[in-house]
Amino acid sequence: MVEVNRKLLPVKAHFFFFMASMGPILPFTIVFGKQLGISEIVMGTVSAVLPLLFLVAKPAFGYLADYFQRQRKLLFMSVICIMCGAHILLYFVPAAPIRPFSVNDITCEEINSCHKKGNYTVREENSMLYNCTWSANTKHIQVERNILTPEKCSIASKVNVSDLCQNNTSNAYDIMCEPVHTDPYLYSTVTFWSFVILMAIGSIGYNVANSISDAICFDVLGEGGEMGYGRQRVFGAIGFGLSALLAGYVIDLFSTDDSMKNYAPAFILTLAFGLLDIFTCTRLKLPKLPKSESILGDVASLLKHRHIVVFLIFATFAGICDSFIIYFMFWYLEDLAMASGAMSHVKLIEGLVIAAETLGGEVIFFSYAGKMIEKLGYEHCLSLSFVFYALRLGLISLANNPWWLLPTEFFLQGPSFALCYTTIVAYASAVAPPGTSATMQGLVAGMDDGFGYAIGSLAGGVLYQWFGGSWSFLMYSGLALACAVAHFALHIFFLKVPSKPTGKKIHFPNWFNKASKLLDNGRLCSHSSRHM
Repeated sequence: MVEVNRKLLPVKAHFFFFMASMGPILPFTIVFGKQLGISEIVMGTVSAVLPLLFLVAKPAFGYLADYFQRQRKLLFMSVICIMCGAHILLYFVPAAPIRPFSVNDITCEEINSCHKKGNYTVREENSMLYNCTWSANTKHIQVERNILTPEKCSIASKVNVSDLCQNNTSNAYDIMCEPVHTDPYLYSTVTFWSFVILMAIGSIGYNVANSISDAICFDVLGEGGEMGYGRQRVFGAIGFGLSALLAGYVIDLFSTDDSMKNYAPAFILTLAFGLLDIFTCTRLKLPKLPKSESILGDVASLLKHRHIVVFLIFATFAGICDSFIIYFMFWYLEDLAMASGAMSHVKLIEGLVIAAETLGGEVIFFSYAGKMIEKLGYEHCLSLSFVFYALRLGLISLANNPWWLLPTEFFLQGPSFALCYTTIVAYASAVAPPGTSATMQGLVAGMDDGFGYAIGSLAGGVLYQWFGGSWSFLMYSGLALACAVAHFALHIFFLKVPSKPTGKKIHFPNWFNKASKLLDNGRLCSHSSRHM
C-alpha cells in the first residue's frame, strides 16, 4: 500500500490547477495574436521585451515574499488572480481591422472571370499588402456555377494569378492571404496596445507565480528536499497537458471558420481552473522560515563564486533555446498545417502536441529527475539537457507536416525541458542562503526565462522572418549543441569539481574563493556534507 504524504497534497493540487489554468491559453497566446493580425517580427519584439520585465519582476517579488513572510500566501494568491484576470481579458481584445482572409474551392474560370469583369474588385484596406498562397483542392466537386460571389472575386482580385492557371485550368484551389505589415498602422490600433498590455500583465503574473510556486515547494519539502521537487512538479505537467489537449479539441469543435478560431472555450477553462487553484492555495500551510538579515547581501555574495556565475550564464542559454520553441513552434506548426491542408483541426494537433510533451516526457523526467541528478550531478545533467535540446530542435526543423511534431515532443520534451528545469531550480534551492529561497528562485528564473527568453525571442522573430521556420530551428539546434560542448568542457577542464548532491546543502571547498565572507560565516555550508 502506497503511503500518501498529506502535507504535500496541497502542493501537488496547486501545481495541478495552477498549470491547468494556463494550459488552455498559454501555448496559444502567440497564434491568438497572429489571428488578431500581429506579425511574427512584431510578436518576436514584444516577446523579447516582456522577459526583460521578468528579469526585474521575478527577483523583486521573490524579495517581497522573503521579506514579508507572514503575508507571502496572500501575495502569492494576489499574483495568481492578476495572472488569470489579464489572460481572460485577452478574449475581449478586438481583432485588427486588417485580417487574414481565405476562400476555398475556386476555379481558374472564376478567377479569370473576376479579372475580366473587375466589378467585384475590393480596395485593399489602408493600402496594406498581402502575401497569398494557394494549394490544389483535391476534394473539389464540379458543380454548376451561375453566380460569382463577391467574396471569391474580391480575393481573386488580390492574387497574382499569371502562372496559377496556365496549365491546369480545370483545377480548383484554396487561397489564403495574410497581411504584410509594412507601415506603422498596427502600432496605433487598440488591438495592438490592448494585446501587449494584457499579455505583459498576464505573462509577468504567470512567471512570478511560477517562481514563487517553486520556492514554496522547496520550503514545504524542507532543507535537503531538493530531489523531491520533481515528484511534486509532475502534477503541474499533468494538469497543463490535460487542459491544453481539452482546449485544443473544444476550440476546433466550436470554430466554424478555419482561419478564425473561436477561443472562447479556452478562456472559460482558464477561469474555472484558476478559481480552483485559488481555493487550493487557501489550504497551503507554509512553514516558518529563518529570516535573513540581509537578503540582497546574501544573494549577491553567491555571485563571487565562479560556479554560480557559470551556472547563471548557462541558465540564460537554456532560456534562449527554450524560448524559441515556446514562442515559435506553434507558429511553425500552423505554417506546416497550412501547407499540408490540416488547418481544419490544427488546434487539436496543437493540443495533442502539448499533451505529448507533458503527459509523456515531462511526467517521466519530472518524476525521476531527482535520481538522475543524484547519480550524475547538476552540471552533467545540465550538459545532457542541452544535447537533447539540440536533437529536439533539429528534428523539428526537418518536419514536413504538423503531425511529425507529436513523436518529437513526446520523446524529447522530458530530457530537454523537464530535466533542465529541475536541475536549475534544484541547484538554486541548494545554494540559496537561509531565508532567501524566493529571491534566489526569482534571480535564477529571471536569467533563464527572463533575460534568456528576451534574447531568444527577439533573435527568433528576426531569424524566422528572414530564413523561415525550418532554417531557424536548425540554427537554434546548433546553438544548443555548442552550449552542451562548452558547458561540459568548462566543468571537466576548468572548474573540475562535480556538484553531485550527497547531503543537505552544497558545500564549496576551502580552496575555492577563500575570501568569500559567505563561506567564512558558514551561511552556505551550514549543516552540510555535500561536496561539489
